[in-house]
Amino acid sequence: MKVLIVGGGGREHAIAWKVAKSPKVEKIYCAPGNAGIAEVAECVPIGAMEFDKLVAFAKEKEIDLTVVGMDDPLVGGIVDAFEAEGLRVFGPRKNAAILEGSKAFSKDLMKKYNIPTATYENFSSPEAAIEYLETKATFPTVLKADGLALGKGVLICNTLEEAKAGVKTLMLDKQFGSAGNTIVIEQFMTGREVSVLSFVDGKTIKLMTSAQDHKRAKDNDEGLNTGGMGTFSPSPFYTTEVDEFCKKYIYQATVDAMKAEGREFKGIIFFGLMLTQDGPRVLEYNARFGDPETQVVLPRMKNDIVEVFEACIDGTLDQIDLQFEDNAAVCVVLASDGYPEHYEKGFEIKVLYIFKDKDDYFVFHAGTKLDGDKVVTNGGRVLGVVATGNDLLTARANAYEATKLIDFDNKYMRNDIGKAIDNAVK
Repeated sequence: MKVLIVGGGGREHAIAWKVAKSPKVEKIYCAPGNAGIAEVAECVPIGAMEFDKLVAFAKEKEIDLTVVGMDDPLVGGIVDAFEAEGLRVFGPRKNAAILEGSKAFSKDLMKKYNIPTATYENFSSPEAAIEYLETKATFPTVLKADGLALGKGVLICNTLEEAKAGVKTLMLDKQFGSAGNTIVIEQFMTGREVSVLSFVDGKTIKLMTSAQDHKRAKDNDEGLNTGGMGTFSPSPFYTTEVDEFCKKYIYQATVDAMKAEGREFKGIIFFGLMLTQDGPRVLEYNARFGDPETQVVLPRMKNDIVEVFEACIDGTLDQIDLQFEDNAAVCVVLASDGYPEHYEKGFEIKVLYIFKDKDDYFVFHAGTKLDGDKVVTNGGRVLGVVATGNDLLTARANAYEATKLIDFDNKYMRNDIGKAIDNAVK
C-alpha cells in the first residue's frame, strides 16, 4: 500500500512511525511533514489545508489510504473532498468533525443526549455574555472559544473582572479570530483530567489506553496554556470504576448521538474527561488523535494500525481485537524558550542519532526542519522525547534521562511531567 499522512507535527510523526511498522505498507508520503518524519516517509511541500493539491497528489501517486492527523483540515472538510474523488481516507467527514469544530455544538449534543458535562450557556453577543456573567455566573468560571484555537482558546477566570476581560479577548479583540464569534461560558470543574482516545467506525467504538496531558507551559501547572508540554500513559487515575461509568454513559452514547443526528462519525474520538467528585464529566471532544497523547499511546499499541484504520472506514471495527502492552510510557516535550508566545527558531539540534532503532526510546519531531544536512528547530514545541518502562516511574525516569542527551539553544521543558504519579503509586 501507498499511504499519505496529512500534517507535520509530533502526532503525525508518531502516526507515520506506527504506519511504517505495518507489513501492508511499502511507501509513505507526508504533507508537509518535518525533519523527523522524513526518516520514515517522503515529505511533500503541500499544506494541510490545500485540499485540491492534496487530492491531485493522491491521484497522481495512486495513494491507497490517506490519514488526516490535524483538526483544521478535518473540520474544513478534507475527508469530503477526498471521498468526492473516490479516494480512501481515514477521518470524520465535515458534518461529524463539528464535534471538535464547534464547542457550542458539542455542548448542545451532550445536553440533548444526557451525556455528563459541565453546565453551560452559549453566547454570540458580547453584551449578552457580560450580562450573564454579571447576573448568573459563579466563579471561577470558564470561557471557551467555540471554534478551533490551537488548544489555547480556553480561559479560566477567577473574578468577574477577569471574565469580562476574557469576553473582550475572545469576542472583541478576536485573539483567536472567528473561533471567538461564539463563546461557551461553562461551570468550572475540579478534579483530575484524563484523555481517552478511541477508534470509531460509525457504530462501534474501541478504546485505546488512557493518557494524561500537561497543558500549562511551566512547572506546577503555572504559565499559559499550550498545545501540551508532556504526557503519560496509562493514567493511574483512570480506574476500573471510571472506565465502567464512561462506557455506560459517555463513549457509546456519543457515537450513538452523532449517528442519531445524521452525522455518522468514522475516525478518532478523543474524550477529554474531568474526574470530578460527582463522577466523570466530558471536558471536550477532539475529532482526531491528541498531541502529545498519541506519542505515548501508539508505542504501547500492539495492533497493525493500518488494519484498524481500514476497519473504521469499512465499518468492521467490531472484528478488531484492540490490544496494548502492559507497560507505561512518558513523553517530555522539548520546546523553544518563550513558547507559547514569542520564541526564536533555527537552532541546530544535536545528538539525535543515539535514539535510532531503540525499541524503548522514541524522539518524535514536532517543530523541526532540515537545513542542509542539519536538523534545526522550527516551532514552539520542537521534540517529544518518549520512553517506555515496566511502570510509570521507570518510564518517567527514562524519559528525563533521555532529554539530557538532546541539546539545542533555547531548549526548554517542564521538569515535573508525571509528578502526580508519585502519590498515585504510593
